[in-house]
Amino acid sequence: MDAFYASVEQMDNPELREKPLAVGGGGERGVVAAASYEARKYGVRSAMSGVMARKNCSQLIFVKPRFTRYKEISKKIRSIFFEYTDLVEPLSLDEAYLDVTQNKFGKQSATLIAREIRQRILDEVGLKASAGISSSKFIAKIASDINKPNGQKTIPPEEIIQFLEELPIEKFFGIGKVTAAKMFQLGIFTGKDLKSKPLEFLTDHFKNSGGYYFNIVRGIHNSEVKPNRIQKSVAAEHTFTKNLTSEVYMLERLEKIAKELENRLNRSKVAGKTVTLKIKYSDFTTQTRSKTLPYFIKDREVLLSTVKDLLYQQKIKNSVRLLGISVTNLNNQTKKKEEVMDVQLKFEF
Repeated sequence: MDAFYASVEQMDNPELREKPLAVGGGGERGVVAAASYEARKYGVRSAMSGVMARKNCSQLIFVKPRFTRYKEISKKIRSIFFEYTDLVEPLSLDEAYLDVTQNKFGKQSATLIAREIRQRILDEVGLKASAGISSSKFIAKIASDINKPNGQKTIPPEEIIQFLEELPIEKFFGIGKVTAAKMFQLGIFTGKDLKSKPLEFLTDHFKNSGGYYFNIVRGIHNSEVKPNRIQKSVAAEHTFTKNLTSEVYMLERLEKIAKELENRLNRSKVAGKTVTLKIKYSDFTTQTRSKTLPYFIKDREVLLSTVKDLLYQQKIKNSVRLLGISVTNLNNQTKKKEEVMDVQLKFEF
């Protein structure tokens, strides 16, 4: 979907249409969750601080996110997807992979299917979408960004290698700013440059990711579209209006975060063994501390007790602007979930 959250707000409120809009907080601690294309012309981007966004665009309009509404719209869009194929792998509320090799209408062209789906989303939901079409998830993902907004790009198998060789390295899905900067230092600026490096060179410089880079630049990416993705973590976090300097105040905030996390775990019907405390300091450095328990938990009191141990594990080095708790190593990844839950119930808290 194109600028999904912002587009939903503009659709629901005609007064916001064709205006620079940011979904998120515009205050000192606010962060942009999504920006309309009118705002992006001024350099406003998601994950940018609200203060910086206002500096870039003085007439920027901020609206609070409405995730219930976004989920409602996302559900309508996915219902359209499922009319074409059951092989739908959601990545987020506004993005998904579809395998239409064997589709429900017997259509022979994935390009035409993508165009038809985009038109239906516009007609039935009222929003614009973009699409990438190719023979693998990796190439389709890259292609989906090429003709945004409201466009699509097809890269047939016979054009994949040339496309990848000419592609700037920072455009490769999975290569972020830090990795791209490291590749620049190694003289890797395009896919062709990356392809010239032997596997040993890439593994020496990028460890386990080296093999991934070696394969993807050759168009090798055999990951299937997985309609039932297994949730791997559940988390909750909060950014504070004022920095916290005392562990006592931090525990008060963590108690609320643990309550929210318990609610999310219950909604997802999962529990986990590994608890991680996330601390973001006033200088924007981030620290994580983790502990793995011998049993699955989701109770807020146990979460808070574990997080308390992690908080006092070592001295806080600076004032804190964000705290978060996440639970991983979930019991949805075991074949005997019932037995695991029985074990959990034996512990009295």
